[in-house]
Amino acid sequence: MLLFGASATALAVVAIAGADADGNLTLIFVAVGWWAVAAVAGAWLGRSESTSAGISRLIASARSTTALPELEPGTILFNRLWTLAAFTIVSGALAFLFPQVPATAVGFPLIAALAWRRQVGAVIAIEERDGVRFWVERTSPFKPTRLIRTPGFRRMGERIDGELERESAR
Repeated sequence: MLLFGASATALAVVAIAGADADGNLTLIFVAVGWWAVAAVAGAWLGRSESTSAGISRLIASARSTTALPELEPGTILFNRLWTLAAFTIVSGALAFLFPQVPATAVGFPLIAALAWRRQVGAVIAIEERDGVRFWVERTSPFKPTRLIRTPGFRRMGERIDGELERESAR
């Protein structure tokens, strides 16, 4: 989610710089209008506190194991987000030739970032409730994301506090 927001920000900066270099003030105003529409659309799509169907399927299909997976964050990050990086680089590279391209492209990662902003809360809630941890499994960059479910620590703070209060009242 944060990387999608960073992509939108970087594209907005180069779009404004490209439009300013062309002296195209109209493009800047139209782009800002599109970004506002994209922000409202993303906020509207992400308003629900429930998980999206994709995240639900991903969590439900997580493979359980007792051993921690081999941690390769750089490889996993590249495998999962190479399309975002390519989209950002290609769109941003066109800024000084065609500033309309990055100006339009800003809206898509902006919508995605705002629409997915609450999905991490669902994963954290399941991890705390069930006492598990989810890890992204290393897969091919062209295959769907898969999760691994490992044992973790269950969060019992609220329950313990309530039980302690009842016991002290006796």
